[in-house]
Amino acid sequence: MTRKALTAGLVAMVSLVAFEYMAVAIAMPVVAKELGGLELYGLAFSGAMAASVVGTVLGGRWADVRGPQAPLWTGAVFFAAGLMVAGLAPSMEVLIAGRFLQGFGGALVSVALYVVVARAYPESRHPRIFSLFATAWVVPSMVGPAIVGVVTDTLGWRWVFLLVPILTVAAGLVLLRGLAGQPVSGGQSEPAPGLLGKIAWAAVSAVGAALMQYGSSGGRFPLLIAGLVVLAVALPRLLPRGTLRAARGLPAVVSLRGLSAGAFFAAEVMVSLMLVAHRGLPTWASGLALMGGSLTWSFASWVQGREFFSQKTNLRFGSAMMALGILIMGTVAFTAVPVALAYPSWIITGFGIGLVYPTLSVLTLELSAPGEQGKNSSALQVGESVFSVVAVAVTAALFTASGSGYWAVFAATLAMALAGLAIAPRSIKDGSAVEAEPSQGSLIRPA
Repeated sequence: MTRKALTAGLVAMVSLVAFEYMAVAIAMPVVAKELGGLELYGLAFSGAMAASVVGTVLGGRWADVRGPQAPLWTGAVFFAAGLMVAGLAPSMEVLIAGRFLQGFGGALVSVALYVVVARAYPESRHPRIFSLFATAWVVPSMVGPAIVGVVTDTLGWRWVFLLVPILTVAAGLVLLRGLAGQPVSGGQSEPAPGLLGKIAWAAVSAVGAALMQYGSSGGRFPLLIAGLVVLAVALPRLLPRGTLRAARGLPAVVSLRGLSAGAFFAAEVMVSLMLVAHRGLPTWASGLALMGGSLTWSFASWVQGREFFSQKTNLRFGSAMMALGILIMGTVAFTAVPVALAYPSWIITGFGIGLVYPTLSVLTLELSAPGEQGKNSSALQVGESVFSVVAVAVTAALFTASGSGYWAVFAATLAMALAGLAIAPRSIKDGSAVEAEPSQGSLIRPA
């Protein structure tokens, strides 16, 4: 019974973070217009992202050294407080401050939950738990837009922010009950030297990602290039050694997660725009295409959780399906191709990432020595966030430079998906074992 309460609490917390991410994206245009801060629109997103990178790095080591409960509950408080500040904000500047608190708190929660899974569940249960996490991220994207629309139209945009803290308290109580008696308290490693330096590099990486995001809009290409240079210097200091060259083991896992998430989200950003603005579909019809991908992502996560296939098959087949789906969607950019192909293409893409995404979460914990689950989980999430920002920024710049060339975006994301397919075997060692570079302090465990 206790384990069921723990699982319910974990899924509830993940769902709230996911819902907040989606809801803010939908409500923000109304918010910026009412508060008169359209010029600060991008900062409302990049500020939260910058705070989340710092929170992820801090939370990972904090959870390793002191146990996951302290960063978990601290993050929940910051998350709820940020929502309250944003919901009551009299100006765009105050709302951005609230978004900063949200991003920081949500990152602490997310990385702490990985450590809870590592300590409270046996390894045999990890695939199912992470399949539930993936579903908890996907479901809000299906039902959230309707909920946010109703709340915004009836109660006002402020309640999009103010209702979530109430739900956070409820989810926290369920999680608190589930954590009672579980072996998650206390640290399992000594404080790592250079933690303040890591946090500083996290802040620098966040600045670089924000520069890329800002530079990708309006043709500010010098800012985009500057951001890329900053990331090239700072990001390797936050990721396992060898991540950028996809070295075998944990570095390849982190690299594959970043490439897969970056390819999917950068392509998804363009799907709706292409279907509505270029192919003339109504908004609801383009939404059905995205919903199809969300449904198959959730279904594939369930398949992964039941371990019908090996981890190697999940990664190889999932990466191949992502590449195939993006390739087909890219052909829809040409008017001679039937627009109906958009629907099966995104169904295929969603199923592919649904196999890959949770499998990489499982592998991260399998490759982590006791006391390093937080550090490695934070590296996984930092890599995913920053790779996604880079992918979206670069493809947006390609779209602008090519004169609204949808084909350029899908070609770039296809290249990322194919790169992921090429490095997928490096995450799984032939012979049904997984290995990481010894310098990462990782373990070799059966796949």
